[in-house]
Amino acid sequence: MGLFWNLLQQSQISEQNSRSSTLEARVAYLESELRKTQEVLIKTLKVLEEQSGKDINGDGKIG
Repeated sequence: MGLFWNLLQQSQISEQNSRSSTLEARVAYLESELRKTQEVLIKTLKVLEEQSGKDINGDGKIG
């Protein structure tokens, strides 16, 4: 059981090391995806406001 546990821990350490080395790339990817998601949400909100005729986001204007 001890040998199995040691192998499992070593595997997790190796996996974490590879994740750390690509952390900057992952953060850049996530930031890009967040920007795209925000753009889609803004476009969707504009369409919803135009279709409903209501100010949904509270900015004082429709669309």
